[in-house]
Amino acid sequence: MVDSIEYRPTFCRICEPLCGMIATVENGRLTALRPDREHPLSTGFACQKGIAFTEVQNDPDRVTVPLRKTGDGGFEEVSWEEAMTDIAARLSGIVRREGSGAVGWYFGNPGAFSYSHLMWAGIFIKGLGRHTHFFTAASQDVSNRMVASQLLYGVPTALPIPDVLRTELLVVIGANPVVSHGSVLTLPRIKDRISDVVKRGGRVVVIDPRKTETASAFEWLGIRPDGDAYLLLSVLQVLFDEGLVACDAIRRQADGLEWLKHRCASFTPEATSARTGVEPEVVRALARDLARASSAAVYGRFGTSTGQSGTLTTYLIDAVNIVTGNLDSAGGTLFGDLGIPGQRWSMKLTGAYLRRAYRTKRSRVGGFPRVIGAEPATLMAKEITTPGRRQIRALFVSAGNPVLSVPNGDELESAAEELELMVGLDLYVTETTAHCDYILPVTTMYERDDFPVTFQTQQTTPFRQATEAVVDPVGDVRQEWEIIDDLMQRMVPRPPVFTVLSGVRKLLGWCGVEFTPRTLIDGIIRMSSGGDRFGMRRGGLTFRRLTADYPHGKVLEQFLPSGIAKTVVVYRGGRVHLQHESIATEIQKLSKRTAPEGFPLLMIGRREPRSENSWMHNSELLTRGERGHQALMNIRDAAALDIFDGDRIGVTSPYGTIEIAVSTTEDIMAGVIAIPHGWGHRGTGGWQVANRAGGANVNRLTSSSPEDIEAISGMAWLTGVPVRVELL
Repeated sequence: MVDSIEYRPTFCRICEPLCGMIATVENGRLTALRPDREHPLSTGFACQKGIAFTEVQNDPDRVTVPLRKTGDGGFEEVSWEEAMTDIAARLSGIVRREGSGAVGWYFGNPGAFSYSHLMWAGIFIKGLGRHTHFFTAASQDVSNRMVASQLLYGVPTALPIPDVLRTELLVVIGANPVVSHGSVLTLPRIKDRISDVVKRGGRVVVIDPRKTETASAFEWLGIRPDGDAYLLLSVLQVLFDEGLVACDAIRRQADGLEWLKHRCASFTPEATSARTGVEPEVVRALARDLARASSAAVYGRFGTSTGQSGTLTTYLIDAVNIVTGNLDSAGGTLFGDLGIPGQRWSMKLTGAYLRRAYRTKRSRVGGFPRVIGAEPATLMAKEITTPGRRQIRALFVSAGNPVLSVPNGDELESAAEELELMVGLDLYVTETTAHCDYILPVTTMYERDDFPVTFQTQQTTPFRQATEAVVDPVGDVRQEWEIIDDLMQRMVPRPPVFTVLSGVRKLLGWCGVEFTPRTLIDGIIRMSSGGDRFGMRRGGLTFRRLTADYPHGKVLEQFLPSGIAKTVVVYRGGRVHLQHESIATEIQKLSKRTAPEGFPLLMIGRREPRSENSWMHNSELLTRGERGHQALMNIRDAAALDIFDGDRIGVTSPYGTIEIAVSTTEDIMAGVIAIPHGWGHRGTGGWQVANRAGGANVNRLTSSSPEDIEAISGMAWLTGVPVRVELL
């Protein structure tokens, strides 16, 4: 019997479009989610994952009370007081004995969708001590985008995005936004918005080894895996050789053009054709089209980031946009801007600090630079098992499942057994948290308030939306920031930063102000574009006003501004720096790249509409039917090995072997095999549907050796991995 029913506007935080949702709440329980027709950007669209999230919210397998590992490897329920007292005592002892360098934290992708989690995890890691290890999913996804921005613009958070709403020519490389819904690009209804490019007389070209769902909808240009850097260098070579460079725009924006021209000179389309599989005249036509279009934008993502030269490829994408005069230009690539007073000087200071940290702070294993304070997650297992100063003895994992997401997850499982303390903050007993001493239950996105601060500068349409919690937390779960805050207060002795934070809280409390993450995020909203500037701007936005007066969100401007690069680029004069020795070194490596004998195919990843990395495979709605984990092979490659649809195959790389079912298709280049990531559930976790779904952990085919990690950004090598296939 339903005593009360409410329909509450909110938004989804599974992926970056942040689609508007209407939550049906019956007697305080979330019972349904549907797209919000009144949302000004998503206008009634939501993907199947967003709609199915009620199954995560109400999952009987969800952890809702603290769990402690028992002697037989299982778990028992304990109180928060028992759990936090023991965790704090053990952590304090490790820090007193070994120093802060004995502590590590892995922060997974969903953490970026919670401002409070993001803020308090950062405070904890930095506050515990300067030697603490911090790992994030970014080193399997986006670290090189940040390093490329740091090199070009002086600060890693200057992230140019394609002006899809106005461009005449959109070139998409290594991305599948029809399925991913965009990455480092917040654009609801992205398929419709990309289709609008064609409707207004423009073109969309998708460059990918597979005819993806996006490529099927537009123009497909096939390319060999990990060949993007060669292709982009050839495009630049043609632009320089044929005098198609936008010289006036570059003189206003950038330094180092002649240096770049010299580096590209030998990469003619003929010279790179064998590496890319793209005919020379096709490359020349693409370069001419980019130069002659009234506006054009080149956009690349996961596929261009996870090869052997991800930072170089990302740099070259921006270089093409710069050389064609399309950076900071309407219809080209634009910078988002929060519009906070003094923002440029803040970014200059931040950029200077992060550039210095990048140069001076290195990982203990492999000597890799820290990217926004984070080390390569690929090396996490080795940081646990390698003896010496700063060897990790305590590891926290929040909102992540690195056993399935980092290369060589078996190595990490083995290393976890050597830890003195391992704590997971999660919704489930996963393949990773199954190894934890404690699993601390956390809220879902609908059990907390939120404001998507991470994605504010990646929106093609400047927009603000905040949400209150839709329902109360179930069971005894807590928000991540509350758990972290409790732990900080229990540390003995308490690190100075934690003591200062406690003092600030008391001082503000005397003034009647509660110091929480919401206090800080409200300040950001108030000071940014559209904010009330703490009462100085009548009718301006605050967190409360957004949730009360604009529950469906508020559009600030129709388009992103252009001509603002000088306020975003922090180098002297606001000028882009093209010349970097590290980029020259990466270009030199391209001519020396070789493939090992006996591995004739190249493995790439594959996004799936009903998956989000590893954490939504416990939904019956998303795993129904005959859906399973399958590899895709070119039909001719398969025929040569007497392989047919549905057969099981063994896939072997120089680093490991997996078994998987196969499907054959003509919509993938010969010599390529595509395998989705995030699978490999095998009963070590507590999620029953995911365990039945099973699958293979594709990262068993990838390497955790420092020699195979990208030197500039510490990125994992996940695409273009050499493999061979055999029928089982």
